[in-house]
Amino acid sequence: MDLERIYSILPWQLQNVAASAEGWRVKRLQFGGDFPHILKEAIDRTFWPLEKIQDYRNRQLRDFMRHCYETTPYFQALLRKSGAIPDDFACLDSLRRLPVLTKHIIQEDYTAFLSNRIPSKARLPAHTSGTTGAGLRFSTTREAVQRQWAVWCRYRLWHGIYPGTWCAYFGGRSVVPLSQDRPPFWRHNYPGKQILFSGYHMNENNLNYYIEAIRRFQPPWIHGYPSLISLLASHMIDKKLDIGYQPGWITIGAENLLEHQKKLIFEAFGVKARQHYGSVEAVANISECELGNLHVDEDFSAVEFLPEESGCRYRVLGTNFTNPAFPLVRYDIGDVVSLSDRQCACNRPGRVVEDIDGRLEDYVILANGAKLGRTDHIFKDMVNIREAQIYQTEPGAFTIRVVRGTHYNETDEAMLLSETAKRVGSDTKVSIEYTSFLKRSATGKLRQVVSQIPHGRLDAREAT
Repeated sequence: MDLERIYSILPWQLQNVAASAEGWRVKRLQFGGDFPHILKEAIDRTFWPLEKIQDYRNRQLRDFMRHCYETTPYFQALLRKSGAIPDDFACLDSLRRLPVLTKHIIQEDYTAFLSNRIPSKARLPAHTSGTTGAGLRFSTTREAVQRQWAVWCRYRLWHGIYPGTWCAYFGGRSVVPLSQDRPPFWRHNYPGKQILFSGYHMNENNLNYYIEAIRRFQPPWIHGYPSLISLLASHMIDKKLDIGYQPGWITIGAENLLEHQKKLIFEAFGVKARQHYGSVEAVANISECELGNLHVDEDFSAVEFLPEESGCRYRVLGTNFTNPAFPLVRYDIGDVVSLSDRQCACNRPGRVVEDIDGRLEDYVILANGAKLGRTDHIFKDMVNIREAQIYQTEPGAFTIRVVRGTHYNETDEAMLLSETAKRVGSDTKVSIEYTSFLKRSATGKLRQVVSQIPHGRLDAREAT
C-alpha cells in the first residue's frame, strides 16, 4: 500500500499529523542549513546597479556553461557541434548561437542532462508538468532549492511577509480525500504555518465552510491559485458574505492573474492580489514589486525573450545557472509575455514585464460540482506524454487528449487514468483520446483545459 493510500484512510486528525510531518521535512530542506546566508545575499542584491547585476549574471552564466561542457553529455556534444567553447558565452546575447531546448528533447534522453559532477546521493528528484501537460522529471540539489526559495522569500519580504507568517493555502495538493463529503475540507501543516485548503471540494454546497474556516482561523496571509481564490471571492460577493477581518496579504502563483480575478479578490477581501512567476525548473523568475510592476529577477537565471511572429509577444527562454545537477540552457518553458519599456520608480535593476500570458485555463467541473482551475498535478509524472489537454462538454465527465511520446505504452495509460481518478474521484467519467496534434490558441499557447460549459469557460469568466 503506497503512502497516498495510507494517508487517504487515516482520520483527519492523523492526516494533520502526516501533513505536519511532511511540512517539517520540507521546511528543513528549504530553510535549513545555509539558507539564512543565501537569503541575505539575495536581499543584498536587490538594489544593485544594473551594470553590477548584469556582470553578476554574466559571471554566473560563464561558469555555468563551463560546468555544462565539462560534466553533461548533451551540452558537451552540443558545444562541440556548434564549434563553441564555454568562454564564448560571456553574456545573455551570446546564447543565441545555441538552439532552443524543449521538454521533448529532454524526455528523449533524460540521462544526457545529468551532471556527472553531482553524486547521486546529492541529487534530489523533481518533476513538473508545466503548461503543455507533458511531464518532465529532472534532478536538483538542496542548495539549488534554497537559492530558488531565497528569491521567492525576497519577493515576499518586499511586501512585508516574513518567514513564519500563517498562510491559508489554496492549491492543487490532494490533502483531503475525494470521498470526504463533510468538513473539514482543510488540513494543517503546523511547522510550515499553513492551512491547506482542498481545491477539489470547492463546490456551491461547501464554499460556506471555507469562509467559516477562514473567519475562525484568521490567517494574515492567503496564497494560492487565482482560479480558486477568485472562486471563493465570487461566492462571497454573490452571497454578501465576509470573513470578518482584512488579510494583510493575498499572493498568487502557478496561474496567470486575470484582470477580472484581481477585481473579484479586491472586492471580496479588500486587498490587492500580488503575483510572482516562477518555475520548478528554475529557468526564470519574475516578481511583482510594491508599485505593481513585474521585475525579472536577473540574478537568479539567464532569461531571454524570443519574439513571436506577431512581434508583440515574447516566448520565455531560461538558463538555470542555480542548478548544477541538471543544467538547462535556453529552455523554452512554454509561456509568453509582453514587455514594458518603462523604468519602475522602485529602482530595482533589470527588465520589466507588462503581463504574463501563461497558464490560462478553464475550469474542470467535477461530478460533485467542484471547479478545478489547475490540473497539472495529474500529469507531473507522465514523462512519456508529449502534450495533453483536458476537453469538457458536460459536468462530471471529460476527455484527456494525449499526444504520445516514443516510449508511451499501456502502463502509461493506466497510470494516467489512476492519477486522474485520485484527483477527480471515481464518479467523474474520464476517457482518453489519442491525437498527433493539439490545437493552439491565437497566441500560440496550448491551453491545458478547454471547456465548452458556459460557467466553466475562461472567456465567459473574463466577460463577467
